[in-house]
Amino acid sequence: MLVLLALFMQVQVRVSVPEVRFEVAPPMVEVQPGVLVVHDNDEEVFFVDGRYWTRSRDGRWYRANDYRGGWVMAEPRVVPAPLVRIPPGQYKHYKSRPEKFRVANEDGSVTEYKVKQKHGRTEVKVKEKKKGKWK
Repeated sequence: MLVLLALFMQVQVRVSVPEVRFEVAPPMVEVQPGVLVVHDNDEEVFFVDGRYWTRSRDGRWYRANDYRGGWVMAEPRVVPAPLVRIPPGQYKHYKSRPEKFRVANEDGSVTEYKVKQKHGRTEVKVKEKKKGKWK
């Protein structure tokens, strides 16, 4: 028994957490109701239910409360179902209409920006949505 315990303590499982981080809140686009993805990014970074989510190459999911990082591994049972159903890589470098994007704020609310060219002028409409209230 003591030998097994000693062997167990020598085995170290190394799980590297994602190094994804943003200096400012990244622009995101809605890809499904309630699911946002960072616009045109090397890694798929999603925003669902006030948290950032990303998947490693081996299929493990990680979540962070902040766009600056702080990733922790998420058990499969806590990963939002819509994310689990997304094939890996589907939204890598995803680009949508550049005139509409969203930014998650630190308090979990989301700001939506709509940019239009009208009569030679640029119009920007800003809509603030409370945490969990945008769909």
